[in-house]
Amino acid sequence: MEPARAARIARALWIAFAVVVWNVVFDHVIVMAGRRVVAAAGLAATVNIDEFMRPAVGRGLWIATVAASAILIVGLSSVQLTRSR
Repeated sequence: MEPARAARIARALWIAFAVVVWNVVFDHVIVMAGRRVVAAAGLAATVNIDEFMRPAVGRGLWIATVAASAILIVGLSSVQLTRSR
């Protein structure tokens, strides 16, 4: 396989991996907030779901973006380093 084609494939795989990780991390944060809502509903008569989910969305966006960015930085820079050698 040509080095340029291999580098393109490697970059595409790193980007796909970062997208998958972003989705998994965001989903995990939302699921954990949902579990906290269910636990709170078991303790109180009324629960405002918005109080739990709005902060979770913001937190999930930040955590997922940081995780995906770290993967992209490491992956794409390693492809560039390998290609330059």
